[in-house]
Amino acid sequence: MASGPTSNGTSRAKVCVYCGASPGDNPAYIEAARELGKLMAENNVDLVYGGGTVGLMGEVAKTIVSIAGPDAVHGIIPEALVKWERDSTYSAKKDANGYHVPEEQVYGRTTVVKDMHTRKQMMAREVIEGGPGSGFIALPGGYGTMEELLETATWNQLGIHNKGVCVLNINGFYDGLMQWIKKAVDEGFVKTGNAEILVTASNAEGALKALREYKVSDARYGLNWGSE
Repeated sequence: MASGPTSNGTSRAKVCVYCGASPGDNPAYIEAARELGKLMAENNVDLVYGGGTVGLMGEVAKTIVSIAGPDAVHGIIPEALVKWERDSTYSAKKDANGYHVPEEQVYGRTTVVKDMHTRKQMMAREVIEGGPGSGFIALPGGYGTMEELLETATWNQLGIHNKGVCVLNINGFYDGLMQWIKKAVDEGFVKTGNAEILVTASNAEGALKALREYKVSDARYGLNWGSE
């Protein structure tokens, strides 16, 4: 399936999924990753993600490719992380620059970059240039997932982008984060109107719906970032 414009000429929706390179200890997490991938593929939503083939990362990617084909997935991974966020499929094939990459027919297209900043910038740019329904979804994960999620929410607050940011709150994983946001509002560190920059959903269908119906906060900072 092609990842270019849709039949009516608009750009295809692109969702960046932040999630763990581990499957987690609760089977509900890997099942949520599969369900998200399935619904994205069925709704013609392309994936951009961190490029790993293990954990929740790999599950979302290979699920989409199995339904929609390799053009529907773009993984972007820093060179230093290749040896950590990979399985055995990384060992056989190299790209034009000599980097080991996973099998495209299983995980989609993979781009190896030099550093984390380039990875995050490229992922965000694809989403920003995507069609209606594009945005960012966070499945459970560790420090890296949380860092990317909050940076993306901060970029929204600063006016760098206006795409939806949604946490897929499986098994109450993000309850603590949502309580912290409420506390930050109550204590005067986050404007009330910006509390919902980061929205929540309890299942994949709700997460994709939240991005389609996302409302930009009127309390965001009106900053001019030029072409950043």
